[in-house]
Amino acid sequence: MSRLRIQQRTRIYLGCEGESEQSYGKRLNEIADAAGLSLFLDCDVLQPGGGDPLALVRLAVRRVLEKVNKRGTFAYRAVLLDKDKLGQALDRDRQISALAHEHRIHLIWQDPCHEGFLLRHLAEHTTMRPQNSDLATQTLKKAWPEYRKGMPASELAARIDRSAIGRAASVETDFCSFLRDLGLAAYL
Repeated sequence: MSRLRIQQRTRIYLGCEGESEQSYGKRLNEIADAAGLSLFLDCDVLQPGGGDPLALVRLAVRRVLEKVNKRGTFAYRAVLLDKDKLGQALDRDRQISALAHEHRIHLIWQDPCHEGFLLRHLAEHTTMRPQNSDLATQTLKKAWPEYRKGMPASELAARIDRSAIGRAASVETDFCSFLRDLGLAAYL
């Protein structure tokens, strides 16, 4: 009798500032599954992080090391970060890049925040760059009245499909690089 062999999924670490990013990561995982890619995105909410990018990257480094010790290595590591706090302390900004480089963590900057990033998934808003998080949230809610923070991946699916991800990737360099590295860009 032959045994059914289950293909091992490629483990990807995705650090998330909050539940909204975690749901988005889960949605990416669903799209990867539909494309036939054997990926597992470990979407890790980095709390407490307080929105401080350096604290979030430090926490991501610690979590990656803990998870590697328990379950083995990750093929790829990335963190979604809001860009609105960047530029407030240049020394801290340099530490973010150095720490991420040292631990092979790809930084995906959301400009200015997750809602601004989501806005660029919508056909009529791909090139919009709201100046701050409040404007990004207001604009997103006008374009997508059903949106709310922390929406589960199943509800994100109504607006975030392969085409939407492709639109965002066309204007988001960090994100596009992430998708290309995972092999997902070819399916968009």
